[in-house]
Amino acid sequence: MAQKMTDDEWRAFVSHGTRTGKLSTVRADGSPHVTPIWFVLDGDEVVFNTHGRSVKGRNVARDGRVALCVDDDRPPYAYVVLTGRARVSEDLAELRHWAGLIGARYMGEERAEEFGDRNGVPGELLVRVSIDKVLAEKDIAD
Repeated sequence: MAQKMTDDEWRAFVSHGTRTGKLSTVRADGSPHVTPIWFVLDGDEVVFNTHGRSVKGRNVARDGRVALCVDDDRPPYAYVVLTGRARVSEDLAELRHWAGLIGARYMGEERAEEFGDRNGVPGELLVRVSIDKVLAEKDIAD
């Protein structure tokens, strides 16, 4: 039977290893758009970067409503859905810093600077999502 995760459990779950998130944004016509992302948690915020001309970049700049799903597709299954409002920044120093941290999570510390340099450039956006709601369950199939 499914069990709710505690605050510490869901934070550890979404931060574990290289789990990606599936980000849902709102298109201009109101329809949903879902795409996988690399991200990190910073307190009560989800942080990721994207190009400003990408679909998700345009969507979050126009309408900050987002949802992020992170799941474990192995039995007994678990998932976390975070919803909130995104805000964007083009501050290059901040963008380079966070892109490096995200790169370190997914590609290893030895490549952090490479990803910070690659993604901390004009045209990229730093996106911070203030988490408003958390739905987190574990042991779904137990």
